[in-house]
Amino acid sequence: MKRAAGGARTVFACSECGASAARWQGQCPGCGQWNTLVETVAAPPAVAGQKRFVGRGEPTGVRTLSTIEASEDQRWPTGLAEFDRALGGGLVAGGVVLIGGDPGIGKSTLLLQALAAMSRSQRVLYVSGEESGQQVAMRARRLALDTGDLGLLAEIHLERILSTLQSAQPQVAVIDSIQTLWSDQLASAPGSVAQVRECAAQLTRLAKQAGITVILVGHVTKEGALAGPRVLEHIVDTVLYFEGDTHSSFRLIRAVKNRYGAVNEIGVFAMTDRGLRGVSNPSAIFLSPYASDVPGSCILVTQEGTRPLLVEIQALVDQAHGNPRRLTVGLDAQRLAMLLAVLHRHAGIVCFDQDVFVNAVGGVRIGEPAADLAVLLAIVSSLRDRPLPGKLVVFGEIGLAGEIRPAPRGQERLREAAKLGFTRALIPEANRPRQGGAGLELIAVRRVEEAFARLRELE
Repeated sequence: MKRAAGGARTVFACSECGASAARWQGQCPGCGQWNTLVETVAAPPAVAGQKRFVGRGEPTGVRTLSTIEASEDQRWPTGLAEFDRALGGGLVAGGVVLIGGDPGIGKSTLLLQALAAMSRSQRVLYVSGEESGQQVAMRARRLALDTGDLGLLAEIHLERILSTLQSAQPQVAVIDSIQTLWSDQLASAPGSVAQVRECAAQLTRLAKQAGITVILVGHVTKEGALAGPRVLEHIVDTVLYFEGDTHSSFRLIRAVKNRYGAVNEIGVFAMTDRGLRGVSNPSAIFLSPYASDVPGSCILVTQEGTRPLLVEIQALVDQAHGNPRRLTVGLDAQRLAMLLAVLHRHAGIVCFDQDVFVNAVGGVRIGEPAADLAVLLAIVSSLRDRPLPGKLVVFGEIGLAGEIRPAPRGQERLREAAKLGFTRALIPEANRPRQGGAGLELIAVRRVEEAFARLRELE
């Protein structure tokens, strides 16, 4: 441990877990990550009699769980239906929400719109640490928002913010952003591991004690993860990620943690000159309006939380010049390599001398294995330069033995496809419904080679 300018002591803190070391080393002693130790000013020793950490409620003795009265949490709608869907139905009193995303993706715009809508029925406060009051007012005017009762505080000092929250007692407060705050209890700079952890802990404690819903805006790293210690995501109740290409007008907000609702629930927005607008039929934005069927295109019915979505999977297979390349956008690249091996072993279709590119249209990221069958069909369609049969939707997971495994919520996927005008569905045998197929012609298969044989019969 050495002395910084001014005599303050410095330590090396891990940006992932917050563990500290007296000197720099390549690997964090706490979490084992490499090159994550950053020099920061050490926290001063505690003052005798001073209590920085207190409980989140009145101390109680041991009680049996059956004697504790559990009631349904009251939810407040934000005025944005897609935002409420990602939150699990709305904001919860005393809940702490952390929302992160790339710069310029629309985090501040979304929250300003939500607070403006909620200000008509709730007491709300917008705490801006990155912009001045004039800048926030200019954005609200540009978005044509009614901000008559929306409170604004331009401040980065944590103790002043806590004092304002205790005196004003808003029902909902937005902190934009947590990385700009600093507490005079610590000597380190704003945005450091210690400051982010301390500020988030103090705001969370106040939210639980006073019943204030606190929404924290978080920066992200170049890898797309939330900046700061990993403990930041553990102490909050809900973690939301803003996804989407800044060059596209569509945005996705995804819940990756939610103590009050389902995870992986998404809300879909379109960025307009008047801010973010919810998309009522998100499947339409992921489907390309082709005049005729084209090779290398397959329609997948994926499931995001409780919402089925139709997404176009595109594949391009071309002769390799040198080492063959495998590239995916919106899909797992490692899983693509496995699927190509299954395709060769069990269907006899060779791609080892071909470049393979796979893309999920619309900027959506697909993580579920039910996309496997659609990916293989798109690859084979491009390789043979023959389009798949028209009005066909596909879903199903593929195992290493070539079997096609069922996907969850199969009936809901079929209903969504039928609603959008599709007439055929290639699905796993285990997903065949017992009573009808929602008006679709069902092609149920058990293995990969059987799927390609059935498609050849339709050509």
